[in-house]
Amino acid sequence: MKSKITLISRVFLGLIYFVFGLNFFVEFIPMTPPPMPEAATTYMQGMMAATYFMPLLKATETIGGVLLLLGFAAPLALVVLAPITLHIVLFHGCLTPGVQNIVIPAIMAVLHVIAATRYWGIYRPLFRKG
Repeated sequence: MKSKITLISRVFLGLIYFVFGLNFFVEFIPMTPPPMPEAATTYMQGMMAATYFMPLLKATETIGGVLLLLGFAAPLALVVLAPITLHIVLFHGCLTPGVQNIVIPAIMAVLHVIAATRYWGIYRPLFRKG
């Protein structure tokens, strides 16, 4: 049962990253961003001003999503995507007030943790003392 839950978590997280990462390049889902608070808008404008950043971020999300969906190098994909998941949670938790804005990021964080538990044996050496 635990392996089914981790598999479902990995696949859902992979779908989220793959679809929204690829949508940046192909835009098959029209995205009209909702109005954001001034601090969030300023932050996003700064990220967009660095012209390399968003394509690099979205390419990383797309590739990581594919790896999670295929199950190929999934432990690596989860490690690479972890800071992105954390950033999404912190961005919405700090810069976009309201419970409705943190629900999806919180679900992503839970999916990420559940998916990573499947590979704890691989991650364990990362937490050993030098």
